[in-house]
Amino acid sequence: MVPGTEAFLDEVRVAFTDVAERLGLSGPGEGERDRHLAVATYTGPGVRYRIVLGLWDGDVEIHACRETGLTECKVGIGRLAVAAGVADSPVSFGARSLRQLRKSLAGQVRYVELVHPLVSGEPEAAVALMRAAGAREWSRPALR
Repeated sequence: MVPGTEAFLDEVRVAFTDVAERLGLSGPGEGERDRHLAVATYTGPGVRYRIVLGLWDGDVEIHACRETGLTECKVGIGRLAVAAGVADSPVSFGARSLRQLRKSLAGQVRYVELVHPLVSGEPEAAVALMRAAGAREWSRPALR
């Protein structure tokens, strides 16, 4: 049985507490909540990490998100770590139990630590790395 939203948010807090402090991230902010997803967000200068639990699928994934003047890029942390050359093994996504969720979060949070200097730094280089990792990118609405 997939952990519920409250258990997910508790586990995210535990997994991110030390890393968030070291990297200067604020959070967790809570995002969408519906029957399908639970979301927590950690934000730092120039970058946002969205931790998404698929309540029906039983998977968890951390996405690195970076906004530019005109676009927003988003890519899974596992693909980003491989593209950055800081990881060579796949990351676990399973979250069908608390044990799986903890294991998956621990591995993905480790990848956040490794890629953070690369995605929080110079915007053009960060977006280029994200694109190389297969980031989804879309235009942001124009400000009026």
